[in-house]
Amino acid sequence: MSFWERRRVRVTGGGGFFGRRLVRRLESERPAAVVAPRSSDYDLRDAAAIERCLRDARPDVVVHAAAAVGGIGANRSHPGKFFYDNAVMGIQLIEAARRFGVGKFVCLGTVCAYPGETPVPFREADLWNGYPEPTNAPYGLAKKMLLVQLQGYRAEYGFAGIYLIPVNLYGPGDNFDPETSHVIPAMIRRFTEAAERSLPEVVLWGDGSPTREFLHVDDAAEAVVLAAERYDAPEPVNVGTGSEIAIRDLAAKVARLTGFSGRIAWDRSKPNGQMRRRLDTTRARETFGFAARISLDEGLAQTVAWWRAEGRAAVR
Repeated sequence: MSFWERRRVRVTGGGGFFGRRLVRRLESERPAAVVAPRSSDYDLRDAAAIERCLRDARPDVVVHAAAAVGGIGANRSHPGKFFYDNAVMGIQLIEAARRFGVGKFVCLGTVCAYPGETPVPFREADLWNGYPEPTNAPYGLAKKMLLVQLQGYRAEYGFAGIYLIPVNLYGPGDNFDPETSHVIPAMIRRFTEAAERSLPEVVLWGDGSPTREFLHVDDAAEAVVLAAERYDAPEPVNVGTGSEIAIRDLAAKVARLTGFSGRIAWDRSKPNGQMRRRLDTTRARETFGFAARISLDEGLAQTVAWWRAEGRAAVR
């Protein structure tokens, strides 16, 4: 019998970019049910709504993928909201899941929880060796507190909660809103529009020197499924590709894919954010057999094609 057979799964954030792909991947395992209602049905900032949600769903497994997220600009504009929303959603949900007897809890953290000066590659043992990069520290710390809660609940109550640390996700269906999108969808939208309008220049934040690691959303969904099945320990686990790319090189790739041939300029008055991000993914490979399969070039091409064929129509 498979791990998922006869189990009911509750996915928070199931209507979001990652949540939709995760639900699809979970459904392929044919569990007893996958329940992914919208925030309009159950506001996870409201303890009473969480209790009602768990009573209605009766889950054996909870995957907490809901988050208030955004790029550097959104984090700078809404540090209080990002801290409160992420902390209160997770803390209340974990407590309610414990009391309702949920058998497995999978919590998605964030690479933003790592200290700003973490040696590369980021190893899970470095997570507490400093303060997160200031531009997104409130978000990172709110998510980091959920790891503390899960470890405390495992020690005191035997609660089977695990904590995954994914890098920046991207792929078809991503958030392309100019105010809240992350770097890849933001670049795709700006370069596509600039190419279509024959603009001579696109200006991007920072100086292009920082590096980032990106994980395709379908690889991330696979990692969650494998971790839920095979991993049950208190230590956090990095989930990524183990490779990094400079933002200026990423911009050049996106420009080529979108047909933009103008100049890429850099606004050095804007923050770079953390200078380097690359994960050590050894623990994920050794403990639950995850290795990313979709290359960045392949994933970028998919995402650009989706934006042209479906995405722009959806946001108009």
